[in-house]
Amino acid sequence: MDRIPIAGPDISQREIDYAADAAAQGWYERAGDYPRRFEAAFAEYIGVKHAVSLPSCTSGLHLALVAVGAGPGDEVIVPDITWIASAAPVDYVGATAVFADVDKQTWCLDVASVEACLTDRTRAILPVDLYGGMPDYAALRQLADSHGLKIIEDAAEAIGSECHGRMAGALGDVAAFSFHGSKTITTGEGGMLVTDDDAVFERVMQLRDHGRAPGDICFKNEEVAFKYKLAPVAAAIGLAQVERADELVTRKREIFGWYREALDGTKEITLNHEPAGTKNSYWMVTAQIDPALGWSKEKLMAALSGQGIDSRPFFNPLSSLPAYDGRREALAAQRRNMVSHRLAPWGINLPSASCLKQAQVEHVARTLCEVLDVA
Repeated sequence: MDRIPIAGPDISQREIDYAADAAAQGWYERAGDYPRRFEAAFAEYIGVKHAVSLPSCTSGLHLALVAVGAGPGDEVIVPDITWIASAAPVDYVGATAVFADVDKQTWCLDVASVEACLTDRTRAILPVDLYGGMPDYAALRQLADSHGLKIIEDAAEAIGSECHGRMAGALGDVAAFSFHGSKTITTGEGGMLVTDDDAVFERVMQLRDHGRAPGDICFKNEEVAFKYKLAPVAAAIGLAQVERADELVTRKREIFGWYREALDGTKEITLNHEPAGTKNSYWMVTAQIDPALGWSKEKLMAALSGQGIDSRPFFNPLSSLPAYDGRREALAAQRRNMVSHRLAPWGINLPSASCLKQAQVEHVARTLCEVLDVA
């Protein structure tokens, strides 16, 4: 059996045709056609008023933080378990990232921990829809509103996820998505900021183009800002992908279903949780391994690699990273965030590429059980 990949997209002839058209015709008066079409289609899919195509999700979070006024002296609460791209933009704007603990089932931001982290310096809450899962947005919204805070949703990994009938990306005041090559919907590299807030949208549109007001043709920059735009060929691929979004998300859920069936009854392995009222798009099928087995994520990944199976580690707590070494907020989180530090050593992402077949998933599940020596 060929090596089984951890992640990868589903590219059809539609993406190829759109990209070729953008490369051949997407110039002169048609230069903005595909970005505009992609933004309109994406906004409709998520169910929001505005969508702004960008080079990455990180740039979207950066713009969102600036647009809501976060800056020096402010604090932004982020989950301790996430990729550093969720928290790095907080540093970009000169604010301080405060690491809250995660829920033991969803692995997403824990509301009680967020409340315990609030201070008079808190400007925003930045929940992450980890691996396609969802935090308790109703409780987060109630908490945010009661303290006059903004919610900036990191939906990088959650295209197609839902919470009580609302799509991921429509649950915060502003949200950002990733279209990295590993994601369910991809442009190779890229991102999208979405919002229903007209003021945030207008601010972002100026910030993303070196501080030029939208429609400016005289190059009269009103402030020093950023250059965050998505190339037309990438937008063309993204348009084709979002037109196939239901198909792509269904495929991801099908892959998870194969794993769930193959690992049914294996009590030592816990897969992604899907709380009542939510729909998990399962960007990454993730397995938490019973610590009693003694298989750290590094050891297990090495064993699976030896069997031709790629995997990835469950994210390390941000508070444990060298990047935040010695920071007061990291030291406090290390003492406080027991769930994050308990989960991190024992979790791995299993192969979740859209190209996987059921036989490959069954092989991964069988090999995982054999390595762990569990039924």
